[in-house]
Amino acid sequence: MARLPYADLSAPEGKPLVDRIVAERGSVLHLYQMLLHSPPVAEGWLGYLTAIRQKCSLSPALRELVIMRVAVINGAPYEAEQHAPIALKEGVTQGQLDELTGWETSAQYTPQQRAVLELADGMTKNVQVPKAAVAALREFLGDRELVELVATVAAYNMVSRFLEALDIHSDDERPVLG
Repeated sequence: MARLPYADLSAPEGKPLVDRIVAERGSVLHLYQMLLHSPPVAEGWLGYLTAIRQKCSLSPALRELVIMRVAVINGAPYEAEQHAPIALKEGVTQGQLDELTGWETSAQYTPQQRAVLELADGMTKNVQVPKAAVAALREFLGDRELVELVATVAAYNMVSRFLEALDIHSDDERPVLG
């Protein structure tokens, strides 16, 4: 159970943002219902994550692969539950998802995917990334895609840390939009 109660979706301060989230995403997920305790934070979060997920040129399969790897490293089940279906839809295979824990020794991944996963591991586990990891990515990605990849890994580390700090899970009971 979450460490804070979920925000009231009918609160006047957050109502315009609730309406926007429902229009853009179909519903208000647990994550956003917690973020709505601070409408300015929720609004900035929505804008940033919408840009990462919907406005970038980075391959959606690579994006979802690193999101899933970050979730695995950080032990963030809510993040993984939300993104596994998206990853499969975007072309990540079930075998790749199943072997994310030991990707380094798996035959499931292409050289490009390995380079992307190495960056995700470096950023998530150590913060500082070896120059060789970035150099390896230059074979596959241009400047824009590399910046978008780094921003994606950073963003989903933020997501998993928020989720886990407040113990947010998809089976939490919460007030629903009336």
